[in-house]
Amino acid sequence: MSSSSLFVACLCAEWCGSCREYRPAFDALAVRMPGVEFAWVDIEDEPEIAGDINVENFPTIVIQRGESVMFCGAMLPHVTQLERLIQTYSEPGASGPSASTQSAMQQIANVRERIRQR
Repeated sequence: MSSSSLFVACLCAEWCGSCREYRPAFDALAVRMPGVEFAWVDIEDEPEIAGDINVENFPTIVIQRGESVMFCGAMLPHVTQLERLIQTYSEPGASGPSASTQSAMQQIANVRERIRQR
């Protein structure tokens, strides 16, 4: 995938029942959206990927366009909600958070880069 394509990471844990139930729908969404790069990250197995992201609830989603973090936060485990959010950020001219918020998120939530470095 292009480094400027949309990237979606789901930060979860194997012990989390909601995560286990959510994964098949997340994987199916990845198949339905081939132009988007998806990653499932078990933060217990790969804590370095989550880095300084404060994962308080599962699933926690990170959406990036290229290296720019557009969204980082917990979501209900409903794939239709994630799909709508992805579509929003896929639209031409879609913008993420304010510059100051994006700068702060960028420092802690560049999951795409951490995955490349593993």
